[in-house]
Amino acid sequence: MNNPSWWNEQHDSVWDRIKGAFKRDWEQTKADLSSKGHDLDQGVGDTVKQAMGKEPIPRGNTPNPPNHDDWDVVEPDYRYGVGARAHHGTAEPAWDARTESKLSEEWKDLKSGRTWDEVKSRVRRGWDGDKK
Repeated sequence: MNNPSWWNEQHDSVWDRIKGAFKRDWEQTKADLSSKGHDLDQGVGDTVKQAMGKEPIPRGNTPNPPNHDDWDVVEPDYRYGVGARAHHGTAEPAWDARTESKLSEEWKDLKSGRTWDEVKSRVRRGWDGDKK
């Protein structure tokens, strides 16, 4: 398909982000309605967040992580951020690449079953929420 005359690289960038979310939604719809497609635990909310760039798109046929709307699932992330700020904050008051690297390594050592990329934004909100 040819692009309209006004199409530019910015449009390609936006489409590339949205395309991944729509493709996952399409696969989930096929799985829901037939034996074809892959069950990706993809709901409308996931598609919207992924299309807007607010949530990462998992690779390939990897299902979405557990529902993060459940407080019991996300509470440990916030808790860790608040505790990390209290522990590390006096020596490293700013959230920077060094702080993030240290917290990422600590998170891996916790063996929570979730990756740093899955929890980083909530850990950061916990860290920022405890600023004095």
